[in-house]
Amino acid sequence: MADPSSYRPKPGEIPDTPGVYRFRDEHRRVIYVGKAKSLRQRLANYFQDLASLHPRTRTMVTTAASVEWTVVSTEVEALQLEYSWIKEFDPRFNVKYRDDKSYPYLAVTMNEEFPRVQVMRGQKRKGVRYFGPYGHAWAIRDTVDLLLRVFPVRTCSAGVFKNAARTGRPCLLGYIGKCSAPCVDRVSADEHRDLAEDFCDFMAGRTGTYIRRLEQQMTEAAEEMEYERAARLRDDIGALKKAMEKSAVVLADATDADLIAVAEDELEAAVQIFHVRGGRVRGQRGWVTDKVEEITTGALVEHALQQLYGEEKGDSVPKEVLVPALPDPVEPVQEWLAERRGSGVSLRIPQRGDKKALMETVQRNALQALGLHKTKRASDLTTRSRALEEIAEALDLDSAPLRIECYDISHLQGDDVVASMVVFEDGLQRKSEYRRFQIKGFAGQDDVRSMHEVISRRFRRYLAEKEKTGEWVDDLPEEGTPENGLKDDDGRPKKFAYPPQLVVVDGGQPQVAAAKKALDELGIDDIAVCGLAKRLEEVWLPEDDDPVVLPRTSEGLYLLQRVRDEAHRFAITYQRTKRAQRFRSSPLDDVPGLGDTRKQALLKHFGSLKKLRSATIDQICEVPGIGRKTAETIAVALAQAAPAAPAVNTATGEIMEEEEPGTTGSGGEPVTAGAPDERRGQET
Repeated sequence: MADPSSYRPKPGEIPDTPGVYRFRDEHRRVIYVGKAKSLRQRLANYFQDLASLHPRTRTMVTTAASVEWTVVSTEVEALQLEYSWIKEFDPRFNVKYRDDKSYPYLAVTMNEEFPRVQVMRGQKRKGVRYFGPYGHAWAIRDTVDLLLRVFPVRTCSAGVFKNAARTGRPCLLGYIGKCSAPCVDRVSADEHRDLAEDFCDFMAGRTGTYIRRLEQQMTEAAEEMEYERAARLRDDIGALKKAMEKSAVVLADATDADLIAVAEDELEAAVQIFHVRGGRVRGQRGWVTDKVEEITTGALVEHALQQLYGEEKGDSVPKEVLVPALPDPVEPVQEWLAERRGSGVSLRIPQRGDKKALMETVQRNALQALGLHKTKRASDLTTRSRALEEIAEALDLDSAPLRIECYDISHLQGDDVVASMVVFEDGLQRKSEYRRFQIKGFAGQDDVRSMHEVISRRFRRYLAEKEKTGEWVDDLPEEGTPENGLKDDDGRPKKFAYPPQLVVVDGGQPQVAAAKKALDELGIDDIAVCGLAKRLEEVWLPEDDDPVVLPRTSEGLYLLQRVRDEAHRFAITYQRTKRAQRFRSSPLDDVPGLGDTRKQALLKHFGSLKKLRSATIDQICEVPGIGRKTAETIAVALAQAAPAAPAVNTATGEIMEEEEPGTTGSGGEPVTAGAPDERRGQET
């Protein structure tokens, strides 16, 4: 525990100007980011008598080991920089709203030649129109199913689309009239885009004009005695009205607004947002946060606005935002919202009428969300604390292990040997810090030796980063390159810069001894080590001949089992990925200098490896980027490689003379051998 006076800036050092400040801990990790109209006045509040500080603020300043600041010219710049740093560094003590679920959106990929309607979650992409969020994915699918008969926009994946284009046969939706089938040229790209634009207009709330137009067309068809067409239009109108009924009108003046309500107590706060478009509630979402310092409702609203609109631009930021309390000062926030929208944004508290009544509904939802969260979390906090205390007592640790790392080895009969590292902080998964390893020091099956190698590599990197403050060191190439090119002075811990209090290995006495030996060789003596053996769930400690047996009902044992099982899951997932990549290998992998781009170009040009194998050198040279020398090398490599055995239909005995397996993906898409794996975790 640090004494704040040990790193307090000298009098006169802090400027009396707007700016953003960062507190760091002893490992140079940013633990808190804040902004201030006057840095001097704001930072002085943190260096008062500890007894007068809010309990969580007191914890923050005693955890920190230094403070630094950046001066900006305006409060709007301070707001923007604070949001950027909170997003970049993920500080432990900042207000961070946790989504109570991953909300799905209805997305229309207008950035593609043939726009596609689909359900999307996660990060928003440029050029994609989003509607929602929705509470459940099935709600989106129900709405889309009703609208496709009127707006038959493509919903299929790229693979299905390409396969239909190649075979000249549309999918089932094309046959039943719920897709206009641009894959087989039933409509042109421009006509299909017009359908997608109409779909977006309807979802955006411009419904009245379109329904009136359909009603007029229905009347005209009936007058001309085209009764089948009139009946189809009648059914289309019914489908549109049914889709509209799914979101009731709440504001009669076709308002576009977001309503934000906050329910809070001394320790936590819940935020609920209703998205109203065209007077109808189009989406709802909610967040919950710990209050890590004494903070007003207006400040909570400001943080919610940052998270809600930090990545949005244009119409995604509505003209009107209704809140229960205004940030102080409100002008910089309002100016920031206007910049993101590109026009004025009204940020205000509703006082009367329908908007105030709807705000009361949102407030009730926030209160209910906070109550439900507290009911779920109350036992969780107690249980996790008890589990950590039991582990500390059983392993004779000085304090509860707030950060636990667990390692597991996975292989298939000695092939594709890999290892995993999972991290639990305060008894909860920290998936952003999971890591995985390829065993490089030797070949074959040896779990003990593999464990020694992995622990050595992980903590050798930790020591290297602890000693250096500049760029990543280049003398340890086996751990790979740093994520995102981060440097030590950005405050974020590198892959292995933050040490655990406890290392858990999946295994018994031999694996524990190997891990302990690796730490001893590096001179690390302040990190505890234990192993959890699967057979009897015994906890093994270094140099102890007898295991520690925790009661089967122990929360500490349950937490260790969760950590061990998560490490096993992460390791075996990576091992299966490596094995699948090896099985998808191609003779083209052995051609020197032939990268993924030119492999894809070859397979796209010829359609399959079988056709490429039968091509002449001159035909191979026709592929862009392939010279004659490379074409000759490719021809030799394919001639030397034995062709794969033909596939056989087990039902009929027929030999399937199709493309060779493993050379194309679904829908005829070429599979690139050795493509990088984009799963969570950094390969090391």
